[in-house]
Amino acid sequence: MGASQSKIPFEEKVVIGTDDEEYVHVENELTGSGEKGTAINIAKSRKPEGLSSSTVSKWESTLLEDPKNRLALSALSAANPRGVLLSRAAKIADQQVFNIKIPFEGGPITNQRQSGRCWLFASTNVFRVALMQKYNLDQFELSQAYLFFWDKLEKSNWFLEQIISTADQDLDSRLVQRLLHEPLSDGGQWDMVYNLVDKYGLVPQSLYPDSFNASSSSILNSIIFTKLREYALVLRDLISSSNSPPALEQTLRDTKSKMMKEIHAILTLTLGPPPSATEEFTWSFVDRTNKARTVRSTPLDLAKDIYSSQFRITYTGTISRMVSLVHDPRHPPLTLLTVDRLGNVVGGASRNVTYVNVSMSTLKQACVNMLKAGQPIFFGSDVGKFSDRAAGVMDLDIIDYELGFNVSLLGADKASRLRTGESLMTHAMVLTAVHVDENDGNKTVRWRVQNSWGADVGEKGWFVMSDTWMDEFVYQAVVDEKFLGKEVKEVLEKEPVVLPLWDPMGSLAA
Repeated sequence: MGASQSKIPFEEKVVIGTDDEEYVHVENELTGSGEKGTAINIAKSRKPEGLSSSTVSKWESTLLEDPKNRLALSALSAANPRGVLLSRAAKIADQQVFNIKIPFEGGPITNQRQSGRCWLFASTNVFRVALMQKYNLDQFELSQAYLFFWDKLEKSNWFLEQIISTADQDLDSRLVQRLLHEPLSDGGQWDMVYNLVDKYGLVPQSLYPDSFNASSSSILNSIIFTKLREYALVLRDLISSSNSPPALEQTLRDTKSKMMKEIHAILTLTLGPPPSATEEFTWSFVDRTNKARTVRSTPLDLAKDIYSSQFRITYTGTISRMVSLVHDPRHPPLTLLTVDRLGNVVGGASRNVTYVNVSMSTLKQACVNMLKAGQPIFFGSDVGKFSDRAAGVMDLDIIDYELGFNVSLLGADKASRLRTGESLMTHAMVLTAVHVDENDGNKTVRWRVQNSWGADVGEKGWFVMSDTWMDEFVYQAVVDEKFLGKEVKEVLEKEPVVLPLWDPMGSLAA
């Protein structure tokens, strides 16, 4: 291109609208002059290069000339590389010692087993603290299976509603295919917990324990996935072939009702019939003084106990006041984020999945303030990165990949990892303590984590998270709004940025 040609600027436009609007993503072609345009043209026009066998041979010879690499070959090819490269020094450094700790953590350590219910375990582990204090309990679990049943039923209805509202889009469109790829998930988000507890309440686990299919959910999911995908085609065909629009609404209502009745039957037969949200149950237990007690309540009334502050408890927040903070460096701090078509409960007082994006320092300070007040914290992270399940340690130095492979696995920053799909929120747990620097009370060092993988991992189920690991792989913390500054609270009044369903912030902790 000649120097006389004007440069066409590179622009990216993203339009994100209501449920009835499609996402529009437009990029101008770089056909003008300038270094960027030239570089892209060169990259597009270059001849693809294959791998030369002789070159690969040279690489191997050079690699194995080094005795360190020959030793690495013996070790890394014979065992799990993560185990071989586990850092003893990092395990020693990350001790379960904390100078800020909530006075009552609750127990026992829970176990989600072969299911993706971490968000339900983390939330009920937060809720149980108030109930254990009120009823003077030493060990107690709320029923995760109870919320799981209603979540599956509600998500099935949510899915069918999304299918109906996207009937104008091609079956092969990205949005419809995303919906069909995973019609519902075991995973979830904080606002989804709010929706379930607000509508159905809570029950003790002793009154609705796990069935096989609650603790090992893959077969149940496969059955429901098959039916929901079949229903999706039926509903789309009904809409496309309808010759009487006025009658279509009633036809859709009747058809969807029949479908939901079948899903309800599958859930009832695999998980067991759950207690009704409004019917009274009788809960018998022995408190920590060895006194036998009986409580009569309904699931909705029991849930109200976690709202109350009229008795001696450490957890005085309410679900409705809890705010989901996230650290997503792709977006400016103090931005309100939501995700299109992500949810579980349709209608009523249900809440959308909403995040307040803040700096990592703001998120940490809110967590410290919560812990100082004696309150546990629901948080979401990418738990599989740089962590050791057996030791219960999450630390950037826990696995020395550079020692074994001469490469760093932390070359990209947090925003880049999100953009490329390298990292996202995968697991929800609970924070109960933090250790701050003795010479600088504003500097956090490590965090105590209550997990839901049973007592055979970590330190009897407890994990420790280094502060640097938190910077890189923690994305969310749910805190009481009273621990937030005015400027953070004001974000809740803003118009949210709507992210597409496939955005990393649309991932569900499992």
